[in-house]
Amino acid sequence: MREWEALSTWVINLDRAPDRLARISQQLSGLGLAYTRLPAVDARALQPAQRALLDDAAYRQRHGMSPVLGELGCYLSHVAVMQAFLASPAQTALVLEDDVLLTPALPAVLRGLLAQPQRWDMVKLSAVHSGTPVAVADVAPGHHLCVMFSRCTGSSAYLINRRAAQAYLRERDGLLPMALPYDHVFDQGWRFSLKVRLVSPTPCGHDEQIASTIVAPVGLKRKFHWTLRLPAYGYRLRNEARRLAYALGQWLGERGGG
Repeated sequence: MREWEALSTWVINLDRAPDRLARISQQLSGLGLAYTRLPAVDARALQPAQRALLDDAAYRQRHGMSPVLGELGCYLSHVAVMQAFLASPAQTALVLEDDVLLTPALPAVLRGLLAQPQRWDMVKLSAVHSGTPVAVADVAPGHHLCVMFSRCTGSSAYLINRRAAQAYLRERDGLLPMALPYDHVFDQGWRFSLKVRLVSPTPCGHDEQIASTIVAPVGLKRKFHWTLRLPAYGYRLRNEARRLAYALGQWLGERGGG
């Protein structure tokens, strides 16, 4: 449809999960959104060069857990979306994981966001934690563009512009190497110098009928003893302090028309 000419929609999907693709394809068709399938990086078939993109020591220190290869596959799949998006002529990208649940409000929310491109670089359209959202603009009836004052994980649905994709892919202090799960990193607006926002209430959620493909090997106890998690607690405290300072600056900027 002509109204979505500036928007490219990407669905991350494993080759071995055609049922999940069929499920989200039906949802997108019902909303009038065409999409491009992005073959997900399969953790069962990672190449040595891909495994090398995980900073194991940093992950353990910052997250207080052992990484699993499924997380790396997910992380690299999102990086691949950025690369494909920048190779396309589209100005914005809607990125969807194939276990997302789309609501009928999504098209109206997208229209509202596309009408206000100066207000955001990346917008989360789904969330696991609330993010303590503070509204700065309306994007659709009952849906608001918000600044997040606390942690808001989840990466099943979000909108990005080309500036955001370029920042994520930069060689220095970009997304790579992986030192945390993807959804703990890509919303760090202060790190990437981006306007990161959340739509609340979110127009997308997680389909609880679909099991996650990110699973730990049998017998692996991922979470470290609390005494070994102290560095992770310290990292989180510093990170949340940065998030709060960033959010306050973003909110004041919105109030000042910036």
